[in-house]
Amino acid sequence: MKNLNNSMLGSVALLILFLVLWQWGPGLLGMPEFVMPQLSRVAEESVVMWQTGGLLQHTLITAFEIIVGFGLGALLGVAIGVSLGLSPAAEAMLSPYILALQIAPKVAFAPLFVMWLGYTIYPKILIAILIVFFPVMINVLSAIRTVDPDMINLVRTMNASRWQIFRLVEFPSAMAALFSGLRIASTLAVIGVTVGELVGGNQGLGFLLVDAEGQGNTAGVFVAIVMLTLIGVLAYGAVVWAEKRILHYMPKAMLSTQ
Repeated sequence: MKNLNNSMLGSVALLILFLVLWQWGPGLLGMPEFVMPQLSRVAEESVVMWQTGGLLQHTLITAFEIIVGFGLGALLGVAIGVSLGLSPAAEAMLSPYILALQIAPKVAFAPLFVMWLGYTIYPKILIAILIVFFPVMINVLSAIRTVDPDMINLVRTMNASRWQIFRLVEFPSAMAALFSGLRIASTLAVIGVTVGELVGGNQGLGFLLVDAEGQGNTAGVFVAIVMLTLIGVLAYGAVVWAEKRILHYMPKAMLSTQ
């Protein structure tokens, strides 16, 4: 507990130091505002954007796209990961295509999705789904394939059905790996949606960022970046919170694949 408190105090101290440097550093270094605005200038711009620029509306739109893209991508990743993990033949057949899609730069699909679906929320959600899918799928697949066979055989001796083996042994054993993938995916979802809004958005924080950049409003760009960062931190924190609550009630033996 003492070490935890010290770590938290250290994190707070670093945050305060960062904010202090942001406020007075540009002035001390002689940086013009269009290069690095002071923290107070960014705060003033955020108030203006909140009152007249629809900052709240754009933030909610981006948050909605992230939540939907993250949720659908995670569900698809779990479904495919479990299916491939339980079927070596299907994995051998589909793995070359999955590998090719994984290697392809996901953000390169953004212009294509915009061409197909127009300037709507759907291209952003699709990019988020595509980016979220792979870390979740790979982690779940690896966990399913490395379940302790002795645990499976033990349950089989009790005349367990295939569904019971999956529900009682295989899926619980994959939970730790699943949440590890979800932690990574929660931040990637923010990146995916932002790229989609940068490429073909007429709403959302990515659109605000591009709009501020076009006007030479560096403070406005920082406002959008800060809001995107806050959404990413909240998404990551929500996954960590869910992980602690869910894994806390599961036997440790089930969480180990060794």
